[in-house]
Amino acid sequence: MLDNGYVYPAATRLSLYRSPEDWAIVIEIFGFSPRTGIPDIHIHTFASRLRREKSVDDYVSRQAYDSYLANNEYNESTFIYPIEEGDWLDPDDSDLMASGQEPVLLRGSPLNVPRHSEYGMYEIALQSPPRVYVFEFCRFLAATARSSVLATADERRKCIPADLKQVMQLEEWNHPDLVNGERPSSNATFRSLAEVLAHGSISAFQPTEHPNTHWKNWPEGGTL
Repeated sequence: MLDNGYVYPAATRLSLYRSPEDWAIVIEIFGFSPRTGIPDIHIHTFASRLRREKSVDDYVSRQAYDSYLANNEYNESTFIYPIEEGDWLDPDDSDLMASGQEPVLLRGSPLNVPRHSEYGMYEIALQSPPRVYVFEFCRFLAATARSSVLATADERRKCIPADLKQVMQLEEWNHPDLVNGERPSSNATFRSLAEVLAHGSISAFQPTEHPNTHWKNWPEGGTL
């Protein structure tokens, strides 16, 4: 769901993997959940065969683990945190950036926070200037440091068996409006992606709908 009420979306990417016997779809969402307190990359993996990140030791009981597997037979989620916690977060309100110009560590490298005027260059309208919300900063990073705020090749493959090969990657696509009942099976883009997975030919991808994965198209994201 790109309009998940608990997550402000900033950047997305979709990757396809296959072998003659199996398939996998990976959808990355970089954004900010106020409940988490720090930006993250949520990596959603859907596959005919998974390499599990979670084990029975992550659950309170074997029964709880078995229930998890039964309810998530073909999907798994992992999280990556590309930005380190630090003084750049307001100590009194973690939804906001600190008032000073504290540097941010992005993938271990220091990054100066942008001036207020720079946000407008990427059509990011600050809600409460001069204060900057963390999700607004995430959207700035999505526009200026996209490769650092989305997953690496190894991070994307965490839940994918080694014998599956990547066959396609999309930086934008038409995503189904799940909240309002649109299923992937009724979405022309996802039906076309299924053809790629079935036959292994990129030429099978024939999208007929305009991309809608930019965060501006999902204004309900993060508003709960």
